[in-house]
Amino acid sequence: MGLFLALAGAVALGVAWWVEHVLHIMPCELCLVERWPWRVLILIGLVDILLPGAAGGPVLWLCVPTLLASVGLAFCHAGVEWGWWQSPLPGCHAPHITGTTMAERLASMPLLPSKPCDAPTYLLPGLPLSMSVMGGLYAAAVLGVFGVWRYRASHTARRIFY
Repeated sequence: MGLFLALAGAVALGVAWWVEHVLHIMPCELCLVERWPWRVLILIGLVDILLPGAAGGPVLWLCVPTLLASVGLAFCHAGVEWGWWQSPLPGCHAPHITGTTMAERLASMPLLPSKPCDAPTYLLPGLPLSMSVMGGLYAAAVLGVFGVWRYRASHTARRIFY
């Protein structure tokens, strides 16, 4: 299961890397935050691979809150994209340009423009699911696979002892 979790996290981050560096689609600030649970998932998987049974087995359960956090972040981002609420991150809002002269205004602008969090990125033509929604569905699917695996593992253990 550790290998599965590590690979699932690597796939999610690999897709994000591909979209950013190959397709040249700039991520917004919420997109960058949504990558953190996948990094944690890779770490959980690696701990299970390196310490099977000892510390790895109980550590696997940390994937549940990690994946729930990923689903929650995706829901938050989807709500911003759909206009249900404002983004909680200041980088997702329009920059506040201040100053009375043109030089002061240029100096107050951010060095790198950021993509607004309410502008969804659609990867598949004709599929009305943004990357954030697809990430949340992917996290829910990984969580479902973990749940099925734990359910089967517990029933297998019961059959051995009974």
